[in-house]
Amino acid sequence: MIDFTIKTYKKLLSALISQGYAFQTFSFYLRSPANKVILLRQDVDIRKENSLRFAEIQNEMGIHGTYYFRVVPQSFDENVIRKIADMGHEIGYHYETMDTASEKLNIKSALRQDQCSTWEQLIDGAYKEFCSDLDMFREIVPIETICMHGSPKSKFDNKDIWKKYDYRNLGILGEPYFDIDFNEVAYLTDTGRRWNGSKVSIRDKVNSSFNLNFKSTRKIIDAATKLPEKIMFTFHPQRWTDNPAFWVKELVWQSVKNQGKRLLVSGREGKSN
Repeated sequence: MIDFTIKTYKKLLSALISQGYAFQTFSFYLRSPANKVILLRQDVDIRKENSLRFAEIQNEMGIHGTYYFRVVPQSFDENVIRKIADMGHEIGYHYETMDTASEKLNIKSALRQDQCSTWEQLIDGAYKEFCSDLDMFREIVPIETICMHGSPKSKFDNKDIWKKYDYRNLGILGEPYFDIDFNEVAYLTDTGRRWNGSKVSIRDKVNSSFNLNFKSTRKIIDAATKLPEKIMFTFHPQRWTDNPAFWVKELVWQSVKNQGKRLLVSGREGKSN
């Protein structure tokens, strides 16, 4: 089985459905969590059309997921957002305003919280931009959950705005990295174009009591009868395709990115030791 194809993706969903899992959007889960549940999270980083295809497949199978859109042309598309929402899927905001605000303020190096004035300026700028973006999304569809975008090359963590502000004051129910107990909900992400890519993940990491290590989607399918009762899957739909040219391009480009991220991870680990 060739991995990261639409055919393989459908087989994964079919295997999960066959095990009797409920499929809940993140906001629905926060309100009324099922005992045996799959949370399908899609980070719409680029190639928004791939996410629309994911939404169509889920709709055909009678299940729903949550789609987090960035505010960049490769992701944000009012027409795509409406189409996905009209199928019953949840739309969320994939925010990265610490990154964008730092660019606008020309802050190029990492900051500590004790660098008060500059830190406050960055946090305030990021929050103001976040609120503006949230209003823009809400003119199209309801937004009840958010999820940070973990830009690997950035020196800033987009979640840091919540060290000062509270997203609940904006009518937001939850953010996966804050509002899911990953000792109760297992976490599987295709970050790095692999399911065991912790060594090439900069920020898409969680502290969890689960020890899941799947080399491929085929391995997850084979283990379907033994999977935990609650799982959040994070997909980046841009890397899932049946088009041979796009598939090879994504494979090569992700391999290059993984090499760079390995160096970043090892460098940061070295500084912390």
